[in-house]
Amino acid sequence: MNKKNRCQWCVGDDLYEAYHDEEWGTPVYDDDTLFEFLILETFQAGLSWITVLRKRENFRKAFDNFDYKKIANYNQNKMDSLLQDTGIIRNKLKVNATVTNAQAFMKIQEEFGSFSKYIWGFVDGKPIKNTFKTLKDIPANTPLSDTISKDLKKRGFKFVGTTVVYAHMQATGMVNDHVVDCFRYDKV
Repeated sequence: MNKKNRCQWCVGDDLYEAYHDEEWGTPVYDDDTLFEFLILETFQAGLSWITVLRKRENFRKAFDNFDYKKIANYNQNKMDSLLQDTGIIRNKLKVNATVTNAQAFMKIQEEFGSFSKYIWGFVDGKPIKNTFKTLKDIPANTPLSDTISKDLKKRGFKFVGTTVVYAHMQATGMVNDHVVDCFRYDKV
C-alpha cells in the first residue's frame, strides 16, 4: 500500500492528516470561510492548532456557524454564556475579540467590497508558492505577515499578531507552505 508523503506536522493523527490533505493551504476566497479561519487562528494564539481543530465543531455551534453578522451583535449575556461553554476555549479576551473582529471584518467588507479582496490584495490575488524542504525551514512569520498584522490592528482587530496572521495565510492558501516533497505541494 502506497503511503502519501505529507508535511511532518500532521503525521500520525487522523484528524490532522485529513485537515492537511483536504484544507490546509488550499486557496480560500470566500468571506465566510476566511472569517472562520481568522477566528479559529485567534483562539489558537498560544496553543497548538490540533487543540483548536479538535474543538472546531464546538466552535461552530457556539458561534452560530461563524456568522459574523450575528457575532458582531453579541451582547454581554451571549459572551458570558460562551465563557461557560466547555466545548470551546474559554478565554474572555478571545471571546470579546471575536465580537470586535466580526465588527471590524464587516467594516473591511464595506470599504473593499469583501474581506477576500482586502486580504488577497496583499498578495495580488494569488498564492505565494514557497519551496521549503523541511518543517524547520518554514518561518513563524514574515515581513508580509508583519505588514498585514499592523494593518488589521490599525483597523481594530484583536489577537492578530504576525504569527497568527502567518498561520492564517498558510491555512487559507495565501502562501503554499507545504514542503516540496509533500503530495499536496503541487495540488494547491
